[in-house]
Amino acid sequence: MATFFTTYGFLIVSMLLGAMLGLSLYLPLMTGQLSLASPGFYALGGYIAAILSTTVFQTTGGLFPLPLLLVEMIIAGAVSGLLGILVGVPALRLRGIYLAIATIAFVEILRVLSLNLDITGGAVGIFGIPQPFGTPIEYLWIVLPLLLVSMAIVYRLERIRVGRAFAAIRADELAADAIGINPTFYKVLAFTLGAILAGVVGAISAHFLNTWNARQGTFDASIIYLTSVLIGGSRTFLGAVLGGMVFTALPEVLRGMATIQGLPVWLAQFLRDGRLIVFGVLIVLGTIFFPQGLVTPELLKRWRKGDRTSV
Repeated sequence: MATFFTTYGFLIVSMLLGAMLGLSLYLPLMTGQLSLASPGFYALGGYIAAILSTTVFQTTGGLFPLPLLLVEMIIAGAVSGLLGILVGVPALRLRGIYLAIATIAFVEILRVLSLNLDITGGAVGIFGIPQPFGTPIEYLWIVLPLLLVSMAIVYRLERIRVGRAFAAIRADELAADAIGINPTFYKVLAFTLGAILAGVVGAISAHFLNTWNARQGTFDASIIYLTSVLIGGSRTFLGAVLGGMVFTALPEVLRGMATIQGLPVWLAQFLRDGRLIVFGVLIVLGTIFFPQGLVTPELLKRWRKGDRTSV
């Protein structure tokens, strides 16, 4: 067992981080917003942590102090949340594909800025980010509790007044407005909560990866996490968590398949480099055969009913 965690520790932690990014995309979807801005806030949170840990919170030797990492997470979440409000108020006047295009533009603006600013290291990025743990698997001590807390918050959010307002707006925004629900307020709230979570995940990931550059928040990342939520299930947070984990691991699985002996060269090359094509095909097939994703509220209700019957 120890060998397993040592060998696959990096992948396990990456899957949990991917699950939280899936949740950050799911939060705006709770109000029916197709937002692809999470990778931008993720990149922003990572840059904040990278800059703080290499310039402000400089340490000499040893591991990076865990309390300073928590401070960076709070700062990254606060800055991302504030930017989420500033971006969300004008952008959320748009709907559907127009909102998706606007959030993609936001991600690209952040990427171009990071490529051209000295403080972000330009195209090279920031290297040598100090780490709070000696091995990748040790990050479970902070990543796993954060994922569980995030899931608990979303679970509780769906069952209180705010969550019911989210569901009403998603079902019919005009009807929700007619019964006294303020769509703009709740849509900005959902967008901001997703931004905060993405920023916090970015702060952890910067230390986990030990380096940070403009490739961390791109259009490709937006497509990957959109796929994870749509295929995993966009009607329940468990679908977003499952999809985030599966689609974080999928590129590694494809690369492993590419090493199988006897595969044609073109197929091995496709498995290594064609993951975005695979994700695109999965979006199309998933939309046709699983329009609500693999995990749906109805499936969970049947599972709970069957579980009670068996007991």
